[in-house]
Amino acid sequence: MRPVMRVGLGYDIHRLADGRPLVLGGIAIPHPKGLSGHSDADVVLHAVIDALLGAAGAGDIGQHFPDTDPAYRQISSLELLRRVRAIIEQRGCAIANIDTTILAEEPNLSAYKPAMAKQIETALGLPGGSVNVKAHTFEGVGLIGRGEAMAAYAVVLVQEVGR
Repeated sequence: MRPVMRVGLGYDIHRLADGRPLVLGGIAIPHPKGLSGHSDADVVLHAVIDALLGAAGAGDIGQHFPDTDPAYRQISSLELLRRVRAIIEQRGCAIANIDTTILAEEPNLSAYKPAMAKQIETALGLPGGSVNVKAHTFEGVGLIGRGEAMAAYAVVLVQEVGR
């Protein structure tokens, strides 16, 4: 019997706001604005979390970590990602790989992408090379292009290893 592979897709978007740190992929990035949200608003990790939960058939980020619950106020999304790792494992799945794309007009994220990938791999206990991080601008178009928001997509592949 062939192994069962499952794909998950995640997406998140947050507005930029004054007085907040910018955290992407678990990395603090120097920028005059950060992302507005209940937690640290890390769009990269939120997209990865949703993709992982979807691939495992375990709902979505809002179901597990609702923004109405004060327990998650200002929580690090890395902590949420670690909790999702436990959910994935409990559902009998192993993560094969993760591919994520950040949509942001600025700052230039090229220098931070390897550190983001490493941070995600470490939080999930994955070997090096399991996570790919890309970044694109919106060429001045829309909320993201005007520098009012950032977003991210993530696609993951998990393998069912036993339920």
